[in-house]
Amino acid sequence: MKVLIIKISSMGDIIHTLPAVTDASNIVPNILFDWIVEETFSDILRWHPGIHQIIPINLRFWIKKWYKLSSWKKYRECCIQLKKKYDVIIDAQGLLKTSLLVTCMTCGKKHGMDYMSVREPMSSLFYHERHYSNKNQHAVERIRQLFSLSLKYPIPSYIGKYNIEHLFPPQKHHTPYLIFFHSTTKFEKLWTELNWSIIAQYAINAGYCIKLPFWTKSEELRTNRLARLHCNQIIILPKLTLQEIAIQISGATAVISVDTGLSHLTAALGCPNITLYGPTNPKLIGTYGQNQIVLRSSTKKMQHLTPIHVWKSLQKILNLKYI
Repeated sequence: MKVLIIKISSMGDIIHTLPAVTDASNIVPNILFDWIVEETFSDILRWHPGIHQIIPINLRFWIKKWYKLSSWKKYRECCIQLKKKYDVIIDAQGLLKTSLLVTCMTCGKKHGMDYMSVREPMSSLFYHERHYSNKNQHAVERIRQLFSLSLKYPIPSYIGKYNIEHLFPPQKHHTPYLIFFHSTTKFEKLWTELNWSIIAQYAINAGYCIKLPFWTKSEELRTNRLARLHCNQIIILPKLTLQEIAIQISGATAVISVDTGLSHLTAALGCPNITLYGPTNPKLIGTYGQNQIVLRSSTKKMQHLTPIHVWKSLQKILNLKYI
């Protein structure tokens, strides 16, 4: 059976889809998955043994530069690739723009969530078969249910398995370290630099080194400010690929993160992780898996999550003793 998955972005959404691929790969004989995805995130799919072919696209760029002839040429090339015949097509994105620009260009029986279940109800008009999925479930379970209904198999009763952690086995280091994923795209999801500095001191006092990644200029400036306060105990990582950051996560004792795609990658790799939430409801799209603790501010404001509360929560999964 040849199946096409449409789940283009974001990083967290893509990672949330992996357990469904694991379920189907283990249950349905001779199933082959192709996956259309934003090129930025294609490395993640290469880690999963159930993915046969990856079809990378740059949909965000094409939409942003829709007025350029080169964008239309690239889009046309992608549409030609999508003319391959599939037994089943699963649109797990649930967005109208994806249905219009991608799903309707594919050849095969199209499945997706129904009008009541999908993120943008109009997108369901492009599916041949529409399936109900309770919106009060976590995103991972919703997608597992969509795959099971589309491919006609029972959902396994156990927790979903990402099936990528075997590529990044935990590494032992002379000096144990924590990673702080301190950056995210939305300002209201950021934790204050003062709070990061305080918890960094707790970790240093407990014998840990801290690693800080960055990718943008503003993130680099933030890491530099934090590093200056804790000179030799903070390591600023260079700009890393997804493969390289996954290796860093696998070697970490634990991670403290805000609501970002990398927190979901940490969960997929099974690394102990405290994820901090403010405005986002983590019951629906929070980190999913073993060794994961979700902390949400009761006021939905990040500044009201205190460093001591976060540190005590970290101790619960690491059995640390802070002096």
